[in-house]
Amino acid sequence: MEKKLIFLDIDGTLTEPGKNVPPDSALEAVRRAQANGHKAVLCSGRNYGMLSPLLKYDFDGVISCSGGCIEYGDQMVYDCPMTPEQQERVLTVFRESGVYRTIGSRNYSYTDEGFKEFLAANAQSRANSELLRWRVQIESELDIRPMAEYGGEPIYGLTFMSPGQELLEAPMRALEDEFNFCIQDTDACGIVNGELINKAFNKGTAVLRLSEYLGMAVEDTIAFGDSMNDLEMLQTAGYSVCMGNGSAALKEAADLVCPPVDEDGLYRAFAQLGLI
Repeated sequence: MEKKLIFLDIDGTLTEPGKNVPPDSALEAVRRAQANGHKAVLCSGRNYGMLSPLLKYDFDGVISCSGGCIEYGDQMVYDCPMTPEQQERVLTVFRESGVYRTIGSRNYSYTDEGFKEFLAANAQSRANSELLRWRVQIESELDIRPMAEYGGEPIYGLTFMSPGQELLEAPMRALEDEFNFCIQDTDACGIVNGELINKAFNKGTAVLRLSEYLGMAVEDTIAFGDSMNDLEMLQTAGYSVCMGNGSAALKEAADLVCPPVDEDGLYRAFAQLGLI
């Protein structure tokens, strides 16, 4: 078969949400695919610092910040933080709205004071995987720092969580000209969460940019994801796979739905697609 360029989301796809260690079967699938000449690239909403624990597994490239930063080997292919003007506008409108913010520079992430307590108070809300994901990340696995420690360095994006849809109306009106709001499913308690992504990039444009850089046809790309920030990536790639634990809407957009991440989903999909 033609050599493929494989794009892998992390949370909920390569690993269980909030974890930094993939299942052994997933690592075996990636290693065997690479041995067959295919290329495997991380493609995550995490910034570089948050995904760095996974670099020891020798992926061929790293796409962080939902496509805002693309690195392949030792080369920076694309780098697009917010402008100072965008950054000031984004941080101000979200702060004034009362929506909880988690912002990401290249190496560090910062979250609003009170967010951890908000998550703990809403832990009974089981219908929203993002809620549980962020609780795990903040309390254990990932180095997400208090907003008070943020020193003004360039940021690439913002993840938000709102107690209700109405609090997002002002940010959406103020920012819709330059940013997309990728909103996950609202949970049973009315909590809304998602990502603010610069219209200059997304995971789909990352597929196009890296394919062009490597001189590979988009038809020879395969994308694996589980949540709605993976939608453009799955729509752009030559072939798309949604994890069994993924969003119902994303499953509708995928060419294949494989078993969940914790049921050897990646390995079984790699085998089914002839990558290993």
